[in-house]
Amino acid sequence: MIDQLFEFVQNHPLLVGAFLLVLTAWIAYEVRNSAASGVTSSEATQLINREDAVVLDIREAGDFKAGHIAGARNIPQSKLEGRLNELDKFKDKPIIVACKHGQSSGIALAKLAKGGFERAVKLKGGMAQWQADGLPMVKK
Repeated sequence: MIDQLFEFVQNHPLLVGAFLLVLTAWIAYEVRNSAASGVTSSEATQLINREDAVVLDIREAGDFKAGHIAGARNIPQSKLEGRLNELDKFKDKPIIVACKHGQSSGIALAKLAKGGFERAVKLKGGMAQWQADGLPMVKK
């Protein structure tokens, strides 16, 4: 199997080179985008305390009631587009989007950007990281 791989690489150097170039570009793009729009738990705390940032929790209601950041607003991701007008009064403030693990908040960020929310960022690691950092959570 490995012999076939080496033979393929030797017979098709341009194809392999193009694949490696595309792979490298894709990895660089993903790394740059994930770092650009996300904040850590400590950075989120600073935004909340210093700039009165709004925390938007996009998890389902059951997860939200089990534990969330104090003062967070719960709008599930599936209903965000229809309820975006609830956030209009916060367009001038930073909005921190929190999901379960920090992976599904990108879609919500795109919807917020489309709605004119220029200061929206995601919480890196989501609520799982917030809890792992030992930060306070409110349970309802």
